[in-house]
Amino acid sequence: MSILAEVPGFLQVFSDGSVLRLAPDHIAPASPTESSIGYMSKDVIIDALKPVTARMFIPSTSGSRDSLPVLVYFHGGGFCIGSTTWYGYHHFLGDLCAAVRCIVLSVDYRLAPENRLPIAYKDCYSSLEWLGCCQSTEPWLDRANLSCLFMSGDSAGGNIAHQVAIMATQDQVPGIQIRGIILIHPYFGSEKRTAEELADGSASYVAMNDLFWNLSIPEGSNRDYSGCNLEAAEMSPEEWDRFPSVMVFVAGLDFLKERGVSYAEFMRKRGVKNVKLAEAEGEQHVYHVYHPKSEATRLLQKQMSDFMAAFGTKG
Repeated sequence: MSILAEVPGFLQVFSDGSVLRLAPDHIAPASPTESSIGYMSKDVIIDALKPVTARMFIPSTSGSRDSLPVLVYFHGGGFCIGSTTWYGYHHFLGDLCAAVRCIVLSVDYRLAPENRLPIAYKDCYSSLEWLGCCQSTEPWLDRANLSCLFMSGDSAGGNIAHQVAIMATQDQVPGIQIRGIILIHPYFGSEKRTAEELADGSASYVAMNDLFWNLSIPEGSNRDYSGCNLEAAEMSPEEWDRFPSVMVFVAGLDFLKERGVSYAEFMRKRGVKNVKLAEAEGEQHVYHVYHPKSEATRLLQKQMSDFMAAFGTKG
């Protein structure tokens, strides 16, 4: 067998269609009991047949029985790699859960190229349906305020949060009210290259992005596929008017920064009421995953918390 595509250290795709994913050195187990870290976590099954699973985080109890907002998070990885169990995601989201005092549902969706888009979008949308159906039967959701729900994700996960928000705007999930989406270094593209993509020294970044898109978009599609190119979204003005508030984070040293800024501009032009953009100067792509305990990550968590507090009670 020959290797058709490779992301060194993470992914190999072979000529017979098989895929080898190399797990990172550090995998974090769930911790479903009280501890000094400020949160508990456990793994749940969203859909056993597909399968779709998730890791749930709740703040450690401190006598309070107040209802808690809910954050649904979608990991990055070019739609092809990544997991809720990776050390960086586990600790970033656990610390966020404790700091914000919210319930976090971190979703493991099916990966490309075996499961090409829009499968990841449908899997992640099903996590909202699971929340709406299982609140009465899942003990960790007994304090969940599903009328105060946010969605977030980094890189490809930010793309997913946007696409799931479109799906939920067009076909609302009973019992769920999405107040906002928080996109961290979102991953979008198009057949037309941007100025950054055409610049000298960008060839390796462009090649890697193209590789992930080629592995994840539907067979026969190109980068103008609606999941990749924002301009291809089919939404009426009335639907854009109902779209939830948006927070976009970009990193100063991230090759995808230009796409993230363009995303915020696109949403404003479409009439989305609340669109905020924040830049972490001097930081790389998904730094919060690689450095979940850094000062920059702490600031990101505070900014996410402030956004959720600002829009958590607004319709």
